[in-house]
Amino acid sequence: MLSLRTARMPALGAPGGDERWSVALNEPTRVAVPAHAPEAARLGNPSYVWRFGQERRLALIERYAPLAGRRVLDLGCGLGEYVRAAERRGARALGSDIAVGRLREARRRGLAAEPASAAAYFAAAGEALPLRDGALDVIVLNEVIEHVADDRATLREIARALVPGGSCILYAPNRRYPFETHGIYLGKRYLFGNIPLVNWLPDALRNRLVPHARAYRHGDWRLLIRDTPLEIVEHAYVYPGFDNVIARAPRLGRLLRRACYWAEGNALRRFGLSHFVVLRRRGEDRA
Repeated sequence: MLSLRTARMPALGAPGGDERWSVALNEPTRVAVPAHAPEAARLGNPSYVWRFGQERRLALIERYAPLAGRRVLDLGCGLGEYVRAAERRGARALGSDIAVGRLREARRRGLAAEPASAAAYFAAAGEALPLRDGALDVIVLNEVIEHVADDRATLREIARALVPGGSCILYAPNRRYPFETHGIYLGKRYLFGNIPLVNWLPDALRNRLVPHARAYRHGDWRLLIRDTPLEIVEHAYVYPGFDNVIARAPRLGRLLRRACYWAEGNALRRFGLSHFVVLRRRGEDRA
């Protein structure tokens, strides 16, 4: 049974109000970005559909953290695509986000699925999860940590919520990737899209253009987990799945995918879209 800090309060989630997952649905904690920022800038775009790119990422997660029978949280779950996918693989899945509207849509999609999803959802910031110590086996952050108000505090909170031997798996923006995928600000004007070379600018200029999302260098992870019980088990890089390109121009998309997945196996990996980081909480392994 999942151990939670709050007592017998209805979650936005499990059909029948399953009290094993009961958590308070509070107003979302706001991320420290410009007040006029659109949701895409504040929170990033969630996965709207399940395609090859998402399936590949989930397979990589399972290579290091099998999900069947495990208590799994997708932190920053958006519309719940990874929550439902983990559930299909036998996990006891749970999703959290700070955007209540996204959580409601995640639950609606889960109830409409065949079979209906039993996953629950709750609103919370990553820095303050309403979970008891050691409540979870696996925590996944898929392109989320760059949006939290405090990434160090979030990782400390993750360490607290993981069982000893539990895993945290992150995908996060790579500072060497040639495009900034979160858009930029030109004064008060927000331009969404893949903007070239922004991440290669000096920190002060890059952060002025992109105050709403971080991008990480290779050595940042050891600094972020310092003084926590987390350790790095694997650190790799992934390139995009190019699903949208393949849908519009199949031959070009497949060529790009083949070239980029080849690059993941050599020195060009360092220019990939995202870091793939597997962290383990030190202590005795799970039973």
